[in-house]
Amino acid sequence: MRISRLVPALAATALAVLGLAPTAAAQSAAGARADAPAVASTNGPQPIIGGGYASNAPWAARLFSNGRQTCSASIIAPTWILTAKHCVSGGGLSFRIGSLDQTSGGTLANGVSVYNHSGSDLSLVKLDRSVAGTYARLGNPGSVSVNQTVQVYGWGATSQCGSEINCQSRLLKVANVVVTGGCRDAYQGQAICARRGDGITAGGDSGGPMMANGVQVGVASTSDRQTTTAYTNVTAYRSWIQSVAGV
Repeated sequence: MRISRLVPALAATALAVLGLAPTAAAQSAAGARADAPAVASTNGPQPIIGGGYASNAPWAARLFSNGRQTCSASIIAPTWILTAKHCVSGGGLSFRIGSLDQTSGGTLANGVSVYNHSGSDLSLVKLDRSVAGTYARLGNPGSVSVNQTVQVYGWGATSQCGSEINCQSRLLKVANVVVTGGCRDAYQGQAICARRGDGITAGGDSGGPMMANGVQVGVASTSDRQTTTAYTNVTAYRSWIQSVAGV
């Protein structure tokens, strides 16, 4: 999950963007963006994502910027990737799609066009080729509710190691989190806030999916690496996704 600058957040907790490249981090009640660099704990490395290794996520995509591991993402149609807006600013986008191992397998494809939502932490990336496989199904309003346990996926940092680029997971991880309500993402867009269940997102998980009963309802935006994370609410932006990607 990405590393970002920390910014003031709800209950005096700082949430940082989950990407691996520093970016401006105007934050929401949920905190700083999930791609912002995290500050190392004074008590040494602390477990961040917890959870476990995913066994089945054919729609998962690892995002690279100029060859560097940066974020997580999902494939939602043969030529379309859904991820976080703060993940795509570095350019030179490429993806490994459909493999649990970010270093091998799956299908490699490059991004040729980027479409950013103007008011939220969402981005759609068009690929240079059609990728066959299983695509993430997107949720609609009502697909997720408060107190529901949902799953979050990513290749991000597995501990608070200072520079989170140094402790990314080679294999896709998954953790359970519990929805606490609506909040704002890194760009003040509509988001779903969740508290730690058996794990929590960190730097490099940005752009990765939140799944509720098998459908994608969120895109990772911010996290405090300990207790709280915010996912841009995919169900609130279905009309925009449909207008761009046709799904």
